[in-house]
Amino acid sequence: MVFVLSALNGKLTKKLVENLGAGRHGDGAGLYLVVDPSGARRWIVRVTVKGQKNRKGAPLRTDFGLGGADIVTLNQARERALEYRRMAKQGLNPRFNATREIPTFAEVAQQVHIDRMPTWKNAKHGQQWLNTLRDYAFPKIGRMPIDSIGQPEILMCLSPIWTDRHETAKRLAQRIKTVLDVAKSKGFRSGENPVTAIRDAKVLPTVKTKPQHHDAMPWRHVPAFFAELNGRSAIAAKALQFTILTASRTSEVLDMTWQEIDFEARLWTVPAARMKGGKVHRVPLTDEMLAILEPLKAMASVYVFEGQKRHKPLSNMSMLMLLRRMGRDGFTVHGFRSSFRDWASESVNAPRELAEAALAHQVGSDVERAYARSDLLERRFDLMTHWTRFTNSFTFSEAP
Repeated sequence: MVFVLSALNGKLTKKLVENLGAGRHGDGAGLYLVVDPSGARRWIVRVTVKGQKNRKGAPLRTDFGLGGADIVTLNQARERALEYRRMAKQGLNPRFNATREIPTFAEVAQQVHIDRMPTWKNAKHGQQWLNTLRDYAFPKIGRMPIDSIGQPEILMCLSPIWTDRHETAKRLAQRIKTVLDVAKSKGFRSGENPVTAIRDAKVLPTVKTKPQHHDAMPWRHVPAFFAELNGRSAIAAKALQFTILTASRTSEVLDMTWQEIDFEARLWTVPAARMKGGKVHRVPLTDEMLAILEPLKAMASVYVFEGQKRHKPLSNMSMLMLLRRMGRDGFTVHGFRSSFRDWASESVNAPRELAEAALAHQVGSDVERAYARSDLLERRFDLMTHWTRFTNSFTFSEAP
């Protein structure tokens, strides 16, 4: 009993484990905390196996990984180290006789998802990251121990969708690679990442993908279509009108909250977390845009364009389905951004940097963007005023 108690005590403390800098820090009795320059922390134990010799004929003395310090606590590491030393004293090589608790691929993936939650652009993006693994990796390798996954298992996940759903397959490969890299940093894997090996060896065929263009309504047809929308009172119609007038992305409009609107300043400020470029975007609001928003205040919802569920936004398919019901199956909601861009260039000859700023596109090199600190808000207000007048210029007397 005395031996056990002394073996489970050492020099390290929980606070030291969390705060020690890079290097190898001894706890005593062969147990070490290894802190990498990156900050990753893992446990190893050094033992001498009784009766066994290394290649030079000396006693077999070697290190064994016990797992990452964020998963294996100090007391657990001491207990496992004690188990390894007992086996070594009996002449048993821990490499072949230890019963390590290796997590499954799904367990590590889910923990990576949790750990990275603060870094996701938004909750939806974080969920998409996990969903890709859930749909294409978990059914095949989710229950496998993380240290048993090699190239054949990775190919089982990637090969079925590599050609038909190439973009999804590429994202899947990157996410599997991340999970395996994290597992290695925690001491659960060793050697080269099989995803990297497959990529470098070009095991999978090269797939040429064509750029996808969103079908845009010709800008000259927008006023007539907008006039049709004026006759509809559904929230989806109002959301689509606002989307067209502001030349915004679907998600930016549907996830808009009242806190983002400054009626007095006539300004809508989209937070960086909701922008594709990760930068705050200010949208000037014309009279017509404000006229769409004003009546919606009465709903007293968190979201400006509330869906069927209370305090939940419209579905991201709502505006597209409206287009289909109106017989505009060939066009997309995102395509109205292209309609605006073509109008700005062909109709009013707007400077490129002005039109791109209205679309929240980043133009030029990093150096050029560093010097272009202005978002051209005043000039954009004039541009959006002209666009608003144009979209509202149709009268039914013009119809054939």
